[in-house]
Amino acid sequence: MRQAILWRYVLDMEAGVILRDRHVRQREGLLVQLIVGEREGWGEIAPLPGFSLETLSEAQQAAENWLSHWCHSEMQSESALPSVAFGLSCALMELAGTLPVATHWRTAALCTGDPDALFARLQQLPHGTAKMKVGWYEAVRDGMVASLLLEALPDLHLRLDANRRWTPEKARQFARHLAPELRCRIDFLEEPCQRREDSRQFAAETGIAIAWDESARATDFQLQAEPGVAAIVIKPTLTGSISRVSQQVAQVQALGMKAVISSSIESSLGLTQLAGLAQSLTPDVVPGLDTLDLLQQQLVRRWPTSPLPLLDTQDLVCVWRR
Repeated sequence: MRQAILWRYVLDMEAGVILRDRHVRQREGLLVQLIVGEREGWGEIAPLPGFSLETLSEAQQAAENWLSHWCHSEMQSESALPSVAFGLSCALMELAGTLPVATHWRTAALCTGDPDALFARLQQLPHGTAKMKVGWYEAVRDGMVASLLLEALPDLHLRLDANRRWTPEKARQFARHLAPELRCRIDFLEEPCQRREDSRQFAAETGIAIAWDESARATDFQLQAEPGVAAIVIKPTLTGSISRVSQQVAQVQALGMKAVISSSIESSLGLTQLAGLAQSLTPDVVPGLDTLDLLQQQLVRRWPTSPLPLLDTQDLVCVWRR
């Protein structure tokens, strides 16, 4: 007999988190629990506000419909909503015992907070890869901070994310404050400009490699090897099922680029599953999963190195059960 439960969660976020120019105080989503006999599988369905096309309400409705058929052993295609397709595929693979399980917890450290504490943390990184958001302040300041970090920590490599916030001139201002000998230690800069052509021109002019993130999910995007493009950032919650993610990773790798599995601010449960997926699909690439500290609680399953308190199902609301 098949059983399914949908749990609704609300996690508090740290002050100052901004998504698409909007302060976000809580992260909301659903956990799906599948049960067959003594076996169970979990998945997370959490559309990211400002990035996902579907709302949480739409995702819940689609999940309930899919699960109703699943409970009656009726065959179905994958959900058309990426967050639903990803969460359900995780739960199904975990139920079947085929979801990769992480054995180490690598992630590109997110550069935030007090500079002294940040330096101390970056010095202890086992892999020397960190990520820094840029574009929120003046481009000159961003260039100076990136330069300072790279000069102070000679083994450090940076991934930068501008979220298309720079005009071409702002992007040039950033590059002018970064010494040419340091630019090779920027693994890539995600989406520096609003227009893809401007981002390509930035890479050609500065020698700083770029990566596609939002662009890779656009309907008019064609995945191909391009000069100056080093990586494709893949966010499974925004992409779809694990099979679709796996297919995209394979396509990127076949073109000689890096595929980087990255978070959409999932809970600790979702992040542990993403860690296993990244370890399986992209074993030689450090994933971008360092978002748990943006939240104030963990959920159902711990991220092993986090001291945050853990919420369990008794702290959640059951919104659907069969």
